[in-house]
Amino acid sequence: MQEKMVENFSQEFEDTMKDMYLIFKIDEQNYGIEIKYVIEIIGLMPITYVPNQEEYVKGIINLRGKIIPVIDARMRLLKPQKEYNERTCVIVTSINQFLVGIIVDHVSEVVVIEKEKISPLPQTYEKIEERFFKGVANLNDKLILLVDCETFVRPDRLTAF
Repeated sequence: MQEKMVENFSQEFEDTMKDMYLIFKIDEQNYGIEIKYVIEIIGLMPITYVPNQEEYVKGIINLRGKIIPVIDARMRLLKPQKEYNERTCVIVTSINQFLVGIIVDHVSEVVVIEKEKISPLPQTYEKIEERFFKGVANLNDKLILLVDCETFVRPDRLTAF
C-alpha cells in the first residue's frame, strides 16, 4: 500500500512539473530549461580549474561534499566571456542522475509553457545553435529559447569528473 502511495505521489509530482521551465538570461536573451532537470540554484562559488577540458567547462565545485562539473552557458553558446557579477548564478541540474552546474548571467522566473506554444527554431539558426534547443516560445511578448538540456550539457563529455 505504501509503495502505491509513493508511486502515486511521484506521478503527481511529475505531472505538476510538466510544461514548467526555469527562465534564465544570457545578455538580454531569455532561455528556458525544463524544471525537471533543475535541482537547485546557487550563487557563484570558487571553481577549481581542471585541465584538458572543452573551453566552456569551467572546472568543478564542491557542493556539500559532492564534486560537480560546471559549464559556462555563455561560452557554450559561443558568446564572448563576461566577468561574473553578483547576479551570476549556477543552475545545478541532474541529467540521467549526473549532476552538472550551468553558469548563467541570472535567473528570472519559473513559468508554464504548454507544448502548443512551442515552435521550431527558424531556419536562420546555425546548426551548432539549433542542436542545443528544443524550440522557441513566445510568452507575454518575450521570446524564450528552450534548451535541450541533454545536448547542451553533454554529460558524456564530462564523465572524467
